[in-house]
Amino acid sequence: MNASTNLYEDLRWRGILHQVTDESLSNELTADHFTLYAGFDPTSDSLHVGSLLPLLTLRRFQLAGHSPIAVVGGATGMIGDPSGKTAERQLLTPDILGKNLAGITAVIARFLDQKGPNAASIVNNADWFEGVSYIDFLRDTGKHFTVNHMIAKESVRARLEDREHGISYTEFSYMLLQAYDFYVLNLRHACRLQIGGSDQWGNITAGCELIRRMAAAENREAPRVFGLTHPLVTKADGTKFGKTESGTIWLDPRRTHPYQFYQYFIQTPDADAAKLLRYFTFLSHEEIAALETSLAKEPEKRAAQTALAQELTKLVHGEAELERAEKASKALFGTEIRDLDAKTLLEVFSEAPATKKSQAELSAGIPIVDLLVETGLCKSKGAARTDLQAGAIYVNNERVADVAAKLDPARLIGGAYVVLRRGKKTYHLVSFAKL
Repeated sequence: MNASTNLYEDLRWRGILHQVTDESLSNELTADHFTLYAGFDPTSDSLHVGSLLPLLTLRRFQLAGHSPIAVVGGATGMIGDPSGKTAERQLLTPDILGKNLAGITAVIARFLDQKGPNAASIVNNADWFEGVSYIDFLRDTGKHFTVNHMIAKESVRARLEDREHGISYTEFSYMLLQAYDFYVLNLRHACRLQIGGSDQWGNITAGCELIRRMAAAENREAPRVFGLTHPLVTKADGTKFGKTESGTIWLDPRRTHPYQFYQYFIQTPDADAAKLLRYFTFLSHEEIAALETSLAKEPEKRAAQTALAQELTKLVHGEAELERAEKASKALFGTEIRDLDAKTLLEVFSEAPATKKSQAELSAGIPIVDLLVETGLCKSKGAARTDLQAGAIYVNNERVADVAAKLDPARLIGGAYVVLRRGKKTYHLVSFAKL
């Protein structure tokens, strides 16, 4: 059994295969080399973890010998996809759009190999829309769509039923633009498969239909094209995947630090861990099955979450950043925290409360009692002394019980930082500016 057959079966086993326009795609993948595409709209200057499934699905196809195309929406990004949205998108300025396009292109390039016999391509749909006039587009493409057909699509119908927001003609037209993308890619690159989230089903099937209708209008044989969707990734509790109290989990390390990325997945609830292992890792079926067994029988070991965090952090940020993230995680409750570099320390405690002081104050030593009150870890000096004597106070994760203890320069991490902790989880970062 060859790689393509295994690919289709693997997608189904992992739960990635949600809808397909024709089940014969399985046989077609066995018999032929496919060029396929997925689109990514530049709504931000980075993709977030919600984009991992289409990105990794493109990667799976490439590893199986097929050629993926990632389309960045320089044209469609000016409009905005109404799919899955309850209100009109904020239109982007050309400057912001350009910045976003550069950002997401750099992220996509990390996942797809752009060399070799089945090299991936990253293309901008503005390249083929810039020379198309509005009149020509309506005449040549718009005539193949009926309004009746378009309003029957879920993404449009849901907005039409929302009397408060409705849908603008601009967003209503988005389906035509995405369908035209598929048509152009089929002509230029013999692209025969479009993939995307299940909310894209209406846009994907519209593209398949446009290719058939345009071929008939051009008196040529219609190519066999396909659409495939993956499920939208949600958490078991119904909350949105990739969101935390502090915001979105991004794939660009400038937006979400690798340590924070690692922590997001290491904290995956048991109810979601098995599904995410199947969706996002390239572990074998046997390896995932073993982790699922461990999750069921020994959930306290969190082997599934550890494997998930390790695999994804390595995939997205590289081996070196994974090692740094794991080192930082182990140091969180141990005295190894003193060995962390300043950058990693700041990543670990980026969401912790912080106090800034001058290193000049350290020359005579700062009483720990005073610092505990100043940082708010203790309400009063009396409470601070009580906590110290009870063994509840830590400096750089080392217990301090002496009520007369002082902080001196020797305790600084990276020459500038001290981590105070009260109890198991209440942290405070103190930074000392140099003179």
